[in-house]
Amino acid sequence: MEYNLPAELTVTSEGDLRIVTINRPEARNAVNKPLHRGLAQVWEQLADDADARAVVLTGAGKAFCAGGDMEWFLELNQDGTERRRLLREAKAIARNQAACPLPVVAAVNGPAVGLGCSIALMCDYVVMADTAQLADPHVVVGLVAGDGGAAIWPLFTSMLLAKQYVLLGDPIPADAALRLGLCNEIVPRDDVVSQAVSVAQRFAELPSIALRDTKRAMNMHFERVIDGIMDYALKAEDITFATDEVRQRALKFLGS
Repeated sequence: MEYNLPAELTVTSEGDLRIVTINRPEARNAVNKPLHRGLAQVWEQLADDADARAVVLTGAGKAFCAGGDMEWFLELNQDGTERRRLLREAKAIARNQAACPLPVVAAVNGPAVGLGCSIALMCDYVVMADTAQLADPHVVVGLVAGDGGAAIWPLFTSMLLAKQYVLLGDPIPADAALRLGLCNEIVPRDDVVSQAVSVAQRFAELPSIALRDTKRAMNMHFERVIDGIMDYALKAEDITFATDEVRQRALKFLGS
């Protein structure tokens, strides 16, 4: 099957596995407009790939995904129409990922931040490099954590810990992520993709209908918060995106 995606998101084949790579290594795989669009589109294209049985999701270079691109944040700060399009697309990313029938294994090869953290945690199995970290710093940069954190983190851990990591934006190193149940295993960085491929192959060998429908039943927990809590959180994120505080913090990050 030929995938129709921006260059910032690639899909390669290893037999019946598909390796999806976030491909902006020069920017630590930060999410810009084309990559955001690709993340909304890729899950349905994977679902339509009749020869695919499982997926590995990883990042090119040293990071899994560094979250939102701050230069794009500055554009969104000034453009309400584009901002609302982005937030509609943000819901589609979460909704389409939750609905994807194929098992998805995250190979978290480096920092997974913001949206990158959310898409990693919404996978079906998470392999983390021993040097990787998870973090959701939306609130720290002045944004409501609309595209994942506020809605889905309470499904992963206790409400108190979810508030700690979403409100304070504390980074979570791999050993703590394993202890908290936010990843399934930790391996050396050089082995993270190969181990994720091994796990994905185990999924691919399972009875496909039983696997698909059991995953769908479990992911209905995601779908309920995406269609309820996330709607509120995204509307609130739209308001915060337009604030001077977000603009100043983005400028500071960019060294301007």
